[in-house]
Amino acid sequence: MDSASKSSFSLVSHIVLVLSASLGFLLPGAMCSSDFSTLVYKKCSNRSDSTESHSQTLSSLFQELLPRSSTSRFNKTTAGDENTGISAFFQCRNDLSNDECYHCVNTIPKVSNSLCKQALAARVHLDGCYLKYETDGLVDQETSTHELLHETCSERMVDGDGFEEAKQAAFAAMESGVVGEGGFYETNYENLHAMAQCQGDLRGCDCGECVSAAIQVAEEKCGRSVSGQVYLDECFMSYTLLSRSWETGRLIPRK
Repeated sequence: MDSASKSSFSLVSHIVLVLSASLGFLLPGAMCSSDFSTLVYKKCSNRSDSTESHSQTLSSLFQELLPRSSTSRFNKTTAGDENTGISAFFQCRNDLSNDECYHCVNTIPKVSNSLCKQALAARVHLDGCYLKYETDGLVDQETSTHELLHETCSERMVDGDGFEEAKQAAFAAMESGVVGEGGFYETNYENLHAMAQCQGDLRGCDCGECVSAAIQVAEEKCGRSVSGQVYLDECFMSYTLLSRSWETGRLIPRK
């Protein structure tokens, strides 16, 4: 190849690279997806077991459970024997694809091992999925289906008319919809996005009651915050103001 050809080839290559970098978001293989593996919260038992037996049982549980996330958004399993048995389940948000669910769930063991070490029980909740395991025989007397595990409220609040009415309507739709839609409900109402999901084996009125309890927490804790998330033991809910301004109000700092 002569020098002129090399120069032309180099120029074309440079143009291709620049266009690929600039337009990569248009190519299916280069599309950026939301990071569903962001840690929301973790809950680790104060009791731990540093024995090799416990570590191996936990590893076996992960190896058996995690591959199922490629075809299922909720799955339970047990590992070990009567001496070192561990029960666990994972759940993904229903709006995740199979690939997103698989990626999210398979992130959890590394996070769990880092944050909870050899805890006898742990719950690690990421943005798109969570996993809970518990050593057989370990019973937390304080746990209930409506136990508040985590909540967050935006520091910014809406000052003005219309927001509270829209939020109440979205919450009402979510509370009834989660029962009729089999444990997951998502809606956009006016300028609000709301979502709720129950644990995979919680259905019907029990699911509705759990979401209702989560909504009550959001009302009490978050008030007029532009967004909020509430996680109970067997369900969670969230809401978000979709735009930076409200048609009849303004955003103010949370006191």
